Amino acid sequence: MTNLTLRQLRYFQALSRHAHFGRAADACAISQPALSVQIKELEENLGVQLFERGARHVRLTSFGEEFALRVRDILRSVDELGDMARASQAELAGRLRIGVIPTVAPYLLPSLVGALARTHPGLDLHIRETLTSKLLEEVTEGRLDTAIVALPVSEPAFTEVELFAEDFVLIRPEADAGKPTPSGESLRKMRLLLLEEGHCFRDQALSFCNIQSAVPREGLDGSSLSTLVQMVGAGIGVTLIPDMAVPVETRSAAVSVARFDTPRPSRTIGMIWRKTSPIAGQLQVISECVRDAGMEQLA
Repeated sequence: MTNLTLRQLRYFQALSRHAHFGRAADACAISQPALSVQIKELEENLGVQLFERGARHVRLTSFGEEFALRVRDILRSVDELGDMARASQAELAGRLRIGVIPTVAPYLLPSLVGALARTHPGLDLHIRETLTSKLLEEVTEGRLDTAIVALPVSEPAFTEVELFAEDFVLIRPEADAGKPTPSGESLRKMRLLLLEEGHCFRDQALSFCNIQSAVPREGLDGSSLSTLVQMVGAGIGVTLIPDMAVPVETRSAAVSVARFDTPRPSRTIGMIWRKTSPIAGQLQVISECVRDAGMEQLA
């Protein structure tokens, strides 16, 4: 068998992830024909087919699925060699891949990115915003160095660092300003707008209201906090949003903000990374910057 190349393995990983030659080629910043050639050469070198080709998509063969697990470990180990070199440097520098959940990213990142640029100008930041489940997968696979999520995630392979806590607030139509703030139980009887399935903030809001997530809620879900707040402004219902989102999301909507009595519903935001990460010490330093940026936004 001819020696395999890291380039081929990275192209294979991209194709297995995207299941589409065009999207995989875009992710690798090469042409689709060039990607196809590299994948074909890889299969010829191995002497086995890795993908089933369809008209609109590709699918891993059974051997391809096993091969993908090994490739993931190999590429993660290769990336960690670079991490080891960075960890040996006295100054924070080089590529840093940070994932952030959508209910934090728009409100924290402007302050955080600016702070990191001032304090660690040698960092090359790569930001990824997506749902918690995807972030956990990508941190595990080494595609992200760290992620900012709601804790706990309770994964034994991760280090979890608590950064700050933020309350949930109730967003109501402007006409409801001054009315008594309902309890969580009372919200169950109201038209409560929530983020769609997959958002951890949705589950936290349902927990506060003691609503089972399996209960059908047709027509009451949104894809972003901004959508939910605008729907409230249009008189469709009420919603909960995290405290950090209030200045951004309520400035252009006809809504009122109400805070709950103690004990207030809240969540803990923190950072996670692999316990085996060679740059764990540097990530600890970054976590302090994240904490400062979060506290600044909540002040």
